[in-house]
Amino acid sequence: MAKETNSNSKTVAENRKARFSYEVLDTYEAGLALTGTEVKSLREGKANIQESYASVEGGEIWLINSYLPEYLQGNRFNHEPRRRRKLLLNKREMARLAQGVEREGMTMVPLKIYFNERGRAKLLLAIARGKKLHDKRETEKARDWGREKARLLKERG
Repeated sequence: MAKETNSNSKTVAENRKARFSYEVLDTYEAGLALTGTEVKSLREGKANIQESYASVEGGEIWLINSYLPEYLQGNRFNHEPRRRRKLLLNKREMARLAQGVEREGMTMVPLKIYFNERGRAKLLLAIARGKKLHDKRETEKARDWGREKARLLKERG
């Protein structure tokens, strides 16, 4: 299980819809194998991981369909914006993730990309199960009730 990210780490991209669409069972902190222009582009904070996912291929885990825009000052050595990026995990974590994906209905969903205290780009990867429509409605109902309850308490107190 991943360590909690400290307040001094900088979030670059967040997949806010993931917690609504999926039931997050476990999270892992993975490193990203990036090129120089990808790191510079990430530091500008324009990455998008909304439609991305991770998959196991050849004993390695890859981040697929994430969008890191080209670095403007990158000239001809620039990177491809939607290329597959290798995730850096230890063997035990990779085996646990691969086993979870093999089970029915499990998927690997990236939750957020951030820079840790040491300035390294990290990805918070979740193993999750997709929610059904009625589960999503229930989540939304609970969230609305929480807001309403807070509003009522604020008016009284």
